[in-house]
Amino acid sequence: MKVNVPHHKLGATALAAAGLIAAMTGLPAQASSHREAPYITSQPKVDGTDLYMFRSYESGRQDFVTILANYQPFQDPQGGPNFFMFDPNALYEIHIDNNGDAVEDMSFQFKFKNTSKATALTVGGKQVKIPLINSGKISGVNPAALNVRETFTLDVVTGKRRGSKGTPVTNAAGGGAEFDKPVDNIGAFTFTGTDGYATYANQHIYNITIPGCPTPGRVFVGQRKEPFYIAVGKIFDLINLNPLGPEIGGNNNDLEGKNVSTIALELPIACIKSADENVIGAFTTASVRQGRLMNGKPKSGLNDSTRHGGGWTQVSRLGMPLVNEVVIGIDDKDKFNASAPKDDADNFADYVTNPVLPALIESLFPSAKAPTNFPRTDLLKVFLKGIEGVNQPKNVKPGEMLRLNTSTPVSATQNPLGVAGGDLAGFPNGRRPGDDVVDLSLRVAMGALCVLTGDTDTLKVGCKPSDAPAGGLALTDGVRKDSSNYGTAFPYLTTPIGGNFNPTPAAGTTYP
Repeated sequence: MKVNVPHHKLGATALAAAGLIAAMTGLPAQASSHREAPYITSQPKVDGTDLYMFRSYESGRQDFVTILANYQPFQDPQGGPNFFMFDPNALYEIHIDNNGDAVEDMSFQFKFKNTSKATALTVGGKQVKIPLINSGKISGVNPAALNVRETFTLDVVTGKRRGSKGTPVTNAAGGGAEFDKPVDNIGAFTFTGTDGYATYANQHIYNITIPGCPTPGRVFVGQRKEPFYIAVGKIFDLINLNPLGPEIGGNNNDLEGKNVSTIALELPIACIKSADENVIGAFTTASVRQGRLMNGKPKSGLNDSTRHGGGWTQVSRLGMPLVNEVVIGIDDKDKFNASAPKDDADNFADYVTNPVLPALIESLFPSAKAPTNFPRTDLLKVFLKGIEGVNQPKNVKPGEMLRLNTSTPVSATQNPLGVAGGDLAGFPNGRRPGDDVVDLSLRVAMGALCVLTGDTDTLKVGCKPSDAPAGGLALTDGVRKDSSNYGTAFPYLTTPIGGNFNPTPAAGTTYP
C-alpha cells in the first residue's frame, strides 16, 4: 500500500499498525537522548535531547510541518548568572530527507553569536562591569537592560550538507539575516509578572523567507519548559518500578522541574516534500570544529578562552527517540553520534536485529519473555524504514530518522498513544510533544509488532505472535502527559520555568 494514500483509506494495514504500536507501549527507557553517550556528557551545549516533527495543528496552519530540536538537557531554572546560551563555536542543523534514500536533501543550519555590551556601573568613581546577564527589567527585543545579546543566523543547504554553500534565510519583515534569541527565563521580577516572560519570548517568533519557497515559514529559538516526560531515575536504577503498573500517575516525571533550549521551525509542506513522495524524514545534528586550543591568557570579553579551527565534526545526532540510549552499545554511542543515517545498516544493524535490551528486561522480569525471532526484522522496520502503509517511503533505504507522512490529516483530538490509539497523525508517524514515546517505542522492543501482525504477517515485519510471548503486555513507566499539557500554537512547547520558581516537585506534580 502506498504511503501517500490519505489516512482514511489506509485500511487494514494501517489499522493493524495502530494496534501494533499500541503494543509498542512499554519498555523502560532512558531520557530521550539526555546525556546518552560518553563524549557528549562533556559538551552539554551541543547535546541534542529530543526531536519532534508533526503537521502543525495551530488553527489555519495545517499546510505546514513543525520541527522542534531540543538541546542542552537538565537545565535548572535557577542556573544563573550565565544561564544556557548556545555554543557560538558550533553548528546546529536540522536535516530533511524527502525521497527515502537516507541522505539529507535539505539542511537548515543555525549559527550563534554572543555579544557583550560590557554594561558597567560607577562604583567609587570607577566604571566596573556588572557580573550579571541583565542590569534591570527586560522587555522587547534586545533591550538596553540585556547585558549579553544572543543572535543567530539561519542558512538552508540543498543537497549534501557539506561542500555546498548555504543560502541565507531572512526575516520576512525587512529582510534581515540576523535574528535575536530571547534570554532565558531569569525570573518573574526581571520579566514583570507570571506572563511577562511569555510576552517577551513571543516577540522572538519570526516569519521567514525561505529561498526558493513562495510561502513564508516561521522560526523561534529559545528556552522552553522540558517537554519530555519519564521516570528516568527509577529506570536507570535497573528499572526499579512496576512495568505492568498504572500507565498514568504511577511514577513521578523526573524532568518536570527542568528547562531545555529549543530550535523550532515551521515549514510549508509544499516546499520540503518531493513531487512524488509524501513521507519526509528528519534528524538533527550538532557539530564542532576539529581543533580546539585552550587560550591560557584570555582577553576581556566573551568566548576568548578557546581557539577553534579545522573542519566541522559531528558530535550529536538524533532522529527517533531512545535509539542511542537503549539500542546502541555503550562502546559505539559516540560512533553513532558521529554517523549518518545512510551508513546505519552497515554500522549498527546487529544492535537492531539482535537487541540486548529485551534480554535485559527478561532477566529483571522473568515473566516478560524476550522475542525469539532473529534477526529482528520487526525492529528494522520501526527504527530504520518506517511502517508500510503509515510512514514508510516508497523507495526507502534503511536509515534511522524520524519519518512523517505529510498527507495524513491533523487529528482533531490527539491521543498520546498515537497510531496505537487510532490517531494516525501521532507517533511513530512523526512525533508530537504529547505522544508517549516511552511507553510506545519500548513495547515494540518486546515484540509488539509480532503480535499485531498476526499469523499471516499483515504488517510484513517478518515475525508472528508465537515469536513474542510478551508482545501484548502493556508495559509502562507510569508517566504520561497529553496535548493539554502543551501549547496549541507555534512553537507549542510551553513557557520555561522561571529561576525563582523551582520547588522540588511531588509525585504527579505538573507546573503550569
